[in-house]
Amino acid sequence: MNIMSHSDLPAKRRLLIVFGTRPEALKCFPVARAALDHSGFLTRICVTGQHRELLDQVIQLTSLPVHYDLNIMQPGQTLFDITARVLTGMAEVLDEFKPDIVMVQGDTTTAMAAALAAFYQRIPVAHVEAGLRSHNINSPFPEELNRKVAANIATWHFAPTALARDNLVAEGTDPANIFVTGNTVIDTLLHFSATIDADAMMNTELSSRFPYLDPTKKMILVTGHRRENFDGGIDRICHALRVLAARGDVQIIFPVHPNPNVRGVVDVELGNVPNIHLITPQEYLPFVYLMKHCYMVLTDSGGVQEEMPSLGKPVLVMRDNTERPEGVAAGTARLVGTDIDKILSNANALLDDQAAYRGMTGRHNPYGDGRASTRIIEELLRHV
Repeated sequence: MNIMSHSDLPAKRRLLIVFGTRPEALKCFPVARAALDHSGFLTRICVTGQHRELLDQVIQLTSLPVHYDLNIMQPGQTLFDITARVLTGMAEVLDEFKPDIVMVQGDTTTAMAAALAAFYQRIPVAHVEAGLRSHNINSPFPEELNRKVAANIATWHFAPTALARDNLVAEGTDPANIFVTGNTVIDTLLHFSATIDADAMMNTELSSRFPYLDPTKKMILVTGHRRENFDGGIDRICHALRVLAARGDVQIIFPVHPNPNVRGVVDVELGNVPNIHLITPQEYLPFVYLMKHCYMVLTDSGGVQEEMPSLGKPVLVMRDNTERPEGVAAGTARLVGTDIDKILSNANALLDDQAAYRGMTGRHNPYGDGRASTRIIEELLRHV
């Protein structure tokens, strides 16, 4: 019988997972949890604090350990500030932890700058949610370029869909380094949706946060924050929402992004409109509660496009293009831009025509099945 000595045991791979915003944290949570539990990795988590308060909410909710906190957020920060501070902060973390792999997620400036920092130290990068493309470098801005920079640096590419893989192959990425896994946001959504369903007290507490909700009216959930909509787009969205609210059989819930380019317009245009409730940005669990109870969603968010098919709710995407076209192709989402007539005609059709509504809700979610994180960790360990 051969007894393996400690020196014969395979060494743990040192994995550094970096994120800085609420969407990244939500999508990294299941991957980080899988990595922390895996005997093949010594995992450390670094947060940049690109979004401080919203990021901290997710850290508290998920109980993820934070080993390094760059705490970069400043009032009025610019893309120049974020990039420079992430690069400088990452240099110290990389020198201290000396990771074998740096993992980044998605398309934020944190992801791009952290990947670049790893490249400067010649540390291989794993890119989660790789390969999404709008094929318009200015939309979404700066996310489209951020994601492409991360892709050019990364060694391993975890693509959520076959189309994302095809985008990477078309750009010259070695297919052997691309792994189609599904999107980790579905893992997170299904985890917390089940948590809400299983906990009656939690349901009651979440319901009590929204006492103004009228169960006799169809709830339309709205989110909007994209930079490309600042130049008139938010105004047009507000115009369409005022018309929809006048129907009387709907109630519109709009968690308003704190960016002055959004809030400054929305407060003026919609502040006193009947059937419209402007609320503060919600923590994740209350937002999941709203997603579960809404009739449909109007959004310019990427993550919401991915999540809603798993809850059986149609999505009208208030953008002219999307780096997530799989939902449009599958029929779970529809591009309406910020054109007032398109928003109204599509929303009214879903409100008035049950066949049209069912046509968008009885679809398979093209973005994943809730097991993406396990696939990512297993593939990463197999190929490092």
